[in-house]
Amino acid sequence: MGEVTGRIELADGQAAEQVSVRVKGTTVGVNSAADGTFRLRAPAGWQVLTVTCLGCTPQEVTVEVKAGQTVAAQPVRLAPGEQQLQEVTVRGAKSLNQRTPSVGKMPIAPLDNPQSTVTIEREVLEQQQALRLSDVLTNVSGVYVMGATGGTQEEIASRGFAYSSANTFKNGVRFNNGIMPEVSSLERMEVLKGSAAILYGNVAAGGILNLVTKKPQFERGGSVGLRVGSFGFVKPQFDVYGAVGQSQKVAFRLNGTYERGDSFRDGVKSNRVYVNPSLLFKLTPKTDLVLEGDYLRDNRTPDYGIGAINYQIFDSRTRFLNTADATNATNQSSATATLTSRLNDTWQVRAVAGFQRYDNELRSAARPTANVIKPGRNYGNWQRNLQRTQTAENYYLAQIDLTGTLRTGRIGHTVLVGADADQYNANALSFIAQAYDSLNILDPSRALGRPKGAVSGYDAMRYNTRTLGNTRRAGFYAQDLISLFDHVKVLAGLRWSYQETPTDVYTYPGLALPATNAATVAENRRYDNAFSPRLGLVYQPTKTTSLFASYANSFTPNSGFDEQGGALAPSLIDQYEVGMKNELFKGALSANVTGYRIINSNQAQAILPTDPRFATSRVAAPQELAGEVTSQGVEVDVQSRPLNGISLIAGYSYNTTTYTKSNIYENGSRLRYNPAHTANASLFYSFANAFANNATLRGLSAGFTAYYVGDRVGGRNTRLLDPSTGRPWASGSDAFQLISVPNYFLFDASLGYSYDRFSVRFKMANLLNELSYNLHDDNSINPIAPRNFSATLSYKL
Repeated sequence: MGEVTGRIELADGQAAEQVSVRVKGTTVGVNSAADGTFRLRAPAGWQVLTVTCLGCTPQEVTVEVKAGQTVAAQPVRLAPGEQQLQEVTVRGAKSLNQRTPSVGKMPIAPLDNPQSTVTIEREVLEQQQALRLSDVLTNVSGVYVMGATGGTQEEIASRGFAYSSANTFKNGVRFNNGIMPEVSSLERMEVLKGSAAILYGNVAAGGILNLVTKKPQFERGGSVGLRVGSFGFVKPQFDVYGAVGQSQKVAFRLNGTYERGDSFRDGVKSNRVYVNPSLLFKLTPKTDLVLEGDYLRDNRTPDYGIGAINYQIFDSRTRFLNTADATNATNQSSATATLTSRLNDTWQVRAVAGFQRYDNELRSAARPTANVIKPGRNYGNWQRNLQRTQTAENYYLAQIDLTGTLRTGRIGHTVLVGADADQYNANALSFIAQAYDSLNILDPSRALGRPKGAVSGYDAMRYNTRTLGNTRRAGFYAQDLISLFDHVKVLAGLRWSYQETPTDVYTYPGLALPATNAATVAENRRYDNAFSPRLGLVYQPTKTTSLFASYANSFTPNSGFDEQGGALAPSLIDQYEVGMKNELFKGALSANVTGYRIINSNQAQAILPTDPRFATSRVAAPQELAGEVTSQGVEVDVQSRPLNGISLIAGYSYNTTTYTKSNIYENGSRLRYNPAHTANASLFYSFANAFANNATLRGLSAGFTAYYVGDRVGGRNTRLLDPSTGRPWASGSDAFQLISVPNYFLFDASLGYSYDRFSVRFKMANLLNELSYNLHDDNSINPIAPRNFSATLSYKL
């Protein structure tokens, strides 16, 4: 036996994916990969390879196969077939374990990757009529919304760790998730669970999200549509694409939407405008350049929810505690350039440059904290303060990756070598919080008067601080998937990251104007670096089953100082993962199981005043890397290919995240926001096969989605010791307590109909009208939406 490699190309030189390559007269064969390459084992001697695909002329290639050696077949360029088809409907048929997420940077098949990955394609988003990112996440086990602070964003987490902006990407570039991203522009959503530090530096240990937007196409097409729904919701949208003029070298795509609506919450409203243009330049047969833009203007009422009293939630869906003129205004724009060049059949270079601008102004009442007030006349009374902030950020990124395959003797290698650098320029202005009025949390209509000296409104607020940040990061990384045998592979890699975090804080003495020469300045300079290793082992007893075990390390920079006044080193987080990936029933069903354990064994915590080191400390609030938090759990992901019109997505996750070593919290106590259990199931059925001969009925489709979120805790973890004194924590008005959040089921149902170029879809969400909440601390308690309805009418251009 020997090995044959080669590449299949389209007529314009682009890679041809999923093209059948067979050894004539045998059952041996493979399909070409995403980059058009193929590799197959064949009997020694002269062999004829047959190359076939739908819509192209079959071709044959003769090659001499030498025993124990690898030979390269001549590249094959496909030619269009002469057969003309009246109508062809093409649907994606890749299974979960055949979709390689681009955010992984390497062309590794999921079965070869010792890490859990999930990709949700656009077809699923359209079937489920996804409106927000949270709708998409109901298809992924173990990734959940942990909060909705201010109602302006969806705080996402996985495996007990929050996804900050450092963990959210759009087209492979970090993306500020301080505002809800637009879903209508997505081609797919990729989830890389677990540590991704080797690829992207200081990202949280739970995983990363990558939002992949729609790309230009040379074939002309598009759609226009209108979505309407409960609470005055209206959303027109459009999507057009095609070649620029008659060009075969330049294609475009432009999609966008406008959205406005009220809310099931009293006094809450929103409107947003979104545009996503992109251009594709085919510079050479082997080199592409994609330019992508993104603009979002989002204005909405900030809404910190219904409040709590004595760490207890008094149920309500509508209670609104903000001022009538509160607003959160955001403008976000970005530009990305991606250059991809195939150096030869086995090596490729990819360079990315990105820029993002983020501007936000918040005018809002402060969050209603869970003040402990004894029952009586003043029960539930709350003094409402005003807050105001302005934030401007510029983000720059440059990244280059070299990927390819090679062999050292009988051992195969899939190699990634890369470097990246990015920079955040941040300018944050805050105003002095001031008393405005008083109201009762349980009855906001009760006028309780205004305290003496209360501010008259947002425009009368005085400046407090301006914070100038200029974070700079750089990293170098290398990774190799080593194929020791056909069924045994090792993935090994290492990254070195460097980070500078200079910060200047200007404090103003309550001025109406921010005169810099009248401010005091506090400077802080930090310089951190860390190594992030990764090691994984994959064993494939069959071609459709993969067993894996891996270790990865990530890091989190710290801002404190030790007792000697030295900058606190980054916290290093160890992650262990084992799992099984299966392709069942000839690839019709993918079923993956993953178990993990994540340990932050050197978490930053305060050195208590009762510690002898405190008395000799050179800083006022010394810290040490001695705490520990452990997250462990299991995840199950199941997806099917469409079969006889039926497609299925299901999942389950169990997680426990606890303090396992702490000097102020009880060991074994559970961290907030993380549900112990989540489960999801989505079933979609197309009647196209059942009514294949009935042009009127074959456009029918129906879907059903169920989503379960288990019990969680919010509030504030109970303290055993007071960090300011080192003595037992005193109960009373300042006691910290947890808030129990009820579990809930969400059931959604949808019905669709398509005829010719028209389609209409109906959706009813939260059929059982379940009530629960998303919490942040004890002061942002936001109810989930009640039963609601939406309908979408669209027309294909």
